[in-house]
Amino acid sequence: MFIDKAKIFIKAGKGGNGAISFHREKYVAAGGPDGGDGGKGGNVIFKVELGMTTLMDFRYKRKYVAQNGMDGSGKRQKGKKGEDIIIKVPQGTIVRDAESNRLIADLSDPDKEVVLARGGNGGWGN
Repeated sequence: MFIDKAKIFIKAGKGGNGAISFHREKYVAAGGPDGGDGGKGGNVIFKVELGMTTLMDFRYKRKYVAQNGMDGSGKRQKGKKGEDIIIKVPQGTIVRDAESNRLIADLSDPDKEVVLARGGNGGWGN
């Protein structure tokens, strides 16, 4: 039986800010609000990769942070969603919380995906 350990830091992306904007057009005195919502932050996903056998890749890169969502803008334009990070792990990987040692995920099935950190929601535009 082969035992391999790696301690990494993961963080989901923050949601983008909503925009505060008002419609401006020639000959329109009070156009009203037209601010767009912020984009959703990216998720951190663990995926089983059948070709992997060790956790050696995690010895060199220990910090994984998903992309933040983009801010909204005028003309009701919604911000772009942050890109997800997919972390490939070998089959049979067990994910635990470092502080409490609580079991979070058991990735023993082939082609299994688990979202470990969900990105934040975007802010509301006006």
